Amino acid sequence: MFFVENYAVAVYFCVVTMLCWGSWGNTQKLAGKTWRYELFYWDYVIGVLLFAIVSGLTLGSIGDQGRSFIPDLKQASLANMGSAFIGGIVFNAANILLSAAISIAGMSVAFPVGIGLALVLGVIVNYVGDPKGNPALLFGGVALIGVAILMNAYAYRIKDAQRSTLDARQTGTMKGIMLAVVCGVLMAFFYRFVAASMDMNFVAPAAGKMTPYSAFFVFACGIFASTFVFNTIAMKKPVAGEPVKIGAYFKGGLPIHFVGILGGLIWGLGNAINLVAAGKAGPAISYGLGQGATLVAALWGILIWKEFKGAPKSANTLNLAMFVLFVAGLGLIIRAGL
Repeated sequence: MFFVENYAVAVYFCVVTMLCWGSWGNTQKLAGKTWRYELFYWDYVIGVLLFAIVSGLTLGSIGDQGRSFIPDLKQASLANMGSAFIGGIVFNAANILLSAAISIAGMSVAFPVGIGLALVLGVIVNYVGDPKGNPALLFGGVALIGVAILMNAYAYRIKDAQRSTLDARQTGTMKGIMLAVVCGVLMAFFYRFVAASMDMNFVAPAAGKMTPYSAFFVFACGIFASTFVFNTIAMKKPVAGEPVKIGAYFKGGLPIHFVGILGGLIWGLGNAINLVAAGKAGPAISYGLGQGATLVAALWGILIWKEFKGAPKSANTLNLAMFVLFVAGLGLIIRAGL
C-alpha cells in the first residue's frame, strides 16, 4: 500500500487536494450551460466511485507495507465500514446542496461560504476526535479563515445592493447563500466519520480498522447509494426551475456525461491523497488544508467565470482581503503540524 511518512510530502498532498476540491466545480459550470446540475450530479458520483475503485486496486495494493485493498476490506469490522458509509451519506447531502448553491449563486460565493464554514467547523470536530497539531496555531488559522468567509459574504451583499430593487437574481443569490450555509454545517462532519473508521498507523493498522483506500471505497459506496435518494428528491423538488425527469439523463451525449465523470474523478483524486496525508499530518490539519479549496474555487469564480463583474470597488477590496486572510490562515494551519 502506498502511503507517506514525511510531513512535507503530506502537506504537498493536501495542497493538491485543495486544487482538486476547489476545481471540480468548473466541470459543473461547464456542463451547466446546457445541462441541469441534478443531471450532472449522477455522472459526478460515478466518477467518484470509479476513482475509489481504481485507486484501491492500484496504489492501495502495491508495496510490502500495510494491508492491501482487498484483504483490508475483508477484515474490516461492520462498525468501521458503517462509519465510513455514513460519512458518504453525510457528505452527499452536503455536496448536493453545494451543487445547488453553485448553480444559483456561483462558485465564488458557494465555496467560500459553504466550504469555508465546513473548514472552520470541521477542523474543530476533527481535532476533538484526534488532537494532533499545535492548537494555538491551528485555531488561529481557523479564526483568520472565519473572518475571510465573512468578508466574502459581505462582498456579495455589496454587489447585490447596487440594484435598486430585489430582482430574481438577487433573491437567487440569497437562496444560494442559505443553501451554502446548510451545506457547510453538514460538510463539517463527514470527514470525522471516515477518519474514525481508519487506523492512522498505516504500516501496522489495528484489526478491524481500515486503511485510506478501503475507507475511501466504502465512503464512495455511501455517496453512490444515497444519491438515489437525495438526487431524486432534488430532481422532483428543485431549488430553481422545473422538476427534472430521469429520462432526461439518458438524452445527454457522451461529451456531457464525460464532463460530469471528470468532475468526480478530480474530486476523488483529492480525497484519496488527503486520506493518505492524514496518516502523517493528522485528520484536523489534513482536512483543514484540503478545504482550502475555498480559496481556489473563489479564484476560479472571480477571475475565470467573472462572477463579480461590475461589482463596486469596495466588494473587490473585500475579496482581496479575503484572499490575504485565507492564505495567512492556511499558513498557520501548516505550521501547526510542525
